Amino acid sequence: MTIYQDNIPVLRSVNQQLVSSGFKTAKEIAGWMGALQAQDYRMSKWAFGIRLRNSTEVTIDQEIDSGAIIRTHLLRPTWHFVSADDIYWLLDLTAPRLTAASKSRDKQLGLTDSIIKRCNGILEKSLRDGNHKTREELKSELERFKINTDGNRASHIFMRAELEGIICSGSQNKGRPTYTILSEWVPQQRHKNREESLKELALRYFTSHGPATIHDFIWWSGLTIKDAKKALEFNKDYLLSEVIQNQTYWLTETYKTPGAETDEIFFLPAFDEFLISYRDRSASLSLVDNKKAVSENGIFYPALLQNGQVIGTWKRSIKNNRVYLSKNLFGPVTQDLEEAIFKSSVRYSDFTGRSTAMI
Repeated sequence: MTIYQDNIPVLRSVNQQLVSSGFKTAKEIAGWMGALQAQDYRMSKWAFGIRLRNSTEVTIDQEIDSGAIIRTHLLRPTWHFVSADDIYWLLDLTAPRLTAASKSRDKQLGLTDSIIKRCNGILEKSLRDGNHKTREELKSELERFKINTDGNRASHIFMRAELEGIICSGSQNKGRPTYTILSEWVPQQRHKNREESLKELALRYFTSHGPATIHDFIWWSGLTIKDAKKALEFNKDYLLSEVIQNQTYWLTETYKTPGAETDEIFFLPAFDEFLISYRDRSASLSLVDNKKAVSENGIFYPALLQNGQVIGTWKRSIKNNRVYLSKNLFGPVTQDLEEAIFKSSVRYSDFTGRSTAMI
């Protein structure tokens, strides 16, 4: 099959498991995708739900609470959900560069190596032996030992402990995320050498996110240009390429041919991989509409997707255990479109376990 410009967003919809997903668990989705951005905690659960037919927020919570999927800082860096099977080799690959990159900001915040070491010790002592504590509880613990957590200091203290493989997400406390000790929560440590890790990360990305360019992969992975090129070279036997408008796109030989177009609407969560994982998003989001879907400071709003194209944004609010959804469409509103949006809103209602109304 020849890849045409119009094929790109539709193929991505299939590879990203929005269309015809055969997976049954969030852990399987996380393993397939490599990592899913998760800075918006509640929305990141829906990032799994939209890729898992018949899933609910309860089933995703169960996988979080069992340690099947782990939320931590990786890649660019920002929050990501990953499979517990992948957490160690991903940290081995990405953490050293991220730690080095944070040194300057740590210095500005007065977080010296000795202070970081002291903080790590406090966190380890507080969380060891199976304890799971919220961010607020751990901040109080640090402050008890005269550690200043004002400003961005707390965020950097926790991120350094994550990058050093000391802490990770734990079981939730009344729906709120917690931290726990990584080595206790995920005792089976699966490591790879650097070459294996580079190869695996690139293969996961182009399999699940393709067609994509090396510039997209560099953006998503946070790797250097040199390492990204190595990673792509390691996979030349497993990937197909196509030049479209002077850009080389890559995807795996095992890609699925998309079926006939449907009118189904996808309520993409904020910061969903379908948009944020590409440096160039123009295949699905026009430059005219980009400013409506992405703020000037990089906030990716929840988006409405149809046939691989972003056609608007949406918001949600919860009142009296009822979910209210509102929409902002970029183009003309037809009765067929309204009906398709309402039909898809029912799927979100089923996921949350709450009745839903479009407003």
